[in-house]
Amino acid sequence: MAGVIEKRRELLGIMREYTLENGFFTINDIADATEIARSTIQDWINRLVTERCVAVKEEKKGRAPAKYVTTNVVMTSSCRRIFTTTDGNQVAIHHQCMSTGCAAFCEYHHRLAGGVIHNIRRDGRVLVEYAHLGTAVSDIGLYPKPAVGVTGVRREGEFIIQTIQCVGGPAYSLTDMMAMAVGVCEVRLTDSGIITEGEVVSQALTHLIIGLDDTDTTEGGATFALALGLLQYLGKMRDVIPVGHTVAMLYPCLHACTAGNSCSFIEIAVNPDAVDHVIERAVRFIEAESLSKEWGIAVKKGFIISEPLRRFGLAARAHVVTADMAETVADAEQISLFGGNGRIGAVAAIGLSREDNNILLNPGDVPDSDT
Repeated sequence: MAGVIEKRRELLGIMREYTLENGFFTINDIADATEIARSTIQDWINRLVTERCVAVKEEKKGRAPAKYVTTNVVMTSSCRRIFTTTDGNQVAIHHQCMSTGCAAFCEYHHRLAGGVIHNIRRDGRVLVEYAHLGTAVSDIGLYPKPAVGVTGVRREGEFIIQTIQCVGGPAYSLTDMMAMAVGVCEVRLTDSGIITEGEVVSQALTHLIIGLDDTDTTEGGATFALALGLLQYLGKMRDVIPVGHTVAMLYPCLHACTAGNSCSFIEIAVNPDAVDHVIERAVRFIEAESLSKEWGIAVKKGFIISEPLRRFGLAARAHVVTADMAETVADAEQISLFGGNGRIGAVAAIGLSREDNNILLNPGDVPDSDT
């Protein structure tokens, strides 16, 4: 199903481009652009005509081929990507939107609705929601009620299914937009009167946090830059979706640091079958590109940060921590370590994930005890 959705999205995109540029497209245009057999393109066009996504502009006349147009050349989805990562009985729902306004709208209404969502973070157009597997009741409706909410999240084999209830604009997004987002395998709709309910199906991806440190020297380089390069490198792999890159500052008075003693971590979503291969590629990349022989990598599967791991990350901001301390925490948390002395800062970087920027960038900022 995922392959069919992706191919449908790709072909419709090409057809829209031809419609905007030339006012129509032919079977030959799409076949030449995709190197797909003309008979297969004809089958797709017939299907899209039935779905009313494509219309016949001119019937075939003699040797002149039939001309087609997409029925809507306006952007069809504000949802760029929707994908899910897992950690035990928790799911992180990642929603990359084309609009800051739409992302803010979803953040506000999802918070108001509650449901199975227990934590929400938004950075511009990127919305990340953390949910427990299960169901909950939300009173969805018109103002002052929330217009949309996630009322259930469950796992079926290799897939995560979100149950979403909504009205108004969010209902249009669910019925006409979300299925077009990269990462969505299928949207199943239920007609329930004023409230529209649907199930959004996506793959259950593995969440990887990769911490890095000590990749630079006094002569050059920067760990943040190499971490960003790693994210871009891995993000080109077929089985990887990049999530984000973060910089964190550790104990600033460490005499052995090259500058300000900053580390970095990246987050990626990975097809479970490709995790070991992705980790191997990451280690090879850093080993080849690092200017320092003391480079270190720490890799954690999942996004939940335990209290011991968090305490180690916070301790690395306040005073010197040792390699033995880092290895002890890593063993307890099933974090894989690679490289040299940089493993200390790499583990600390993971421990600081999901902290806000005041904590990440200011070692003098003491977090609340219940954070």
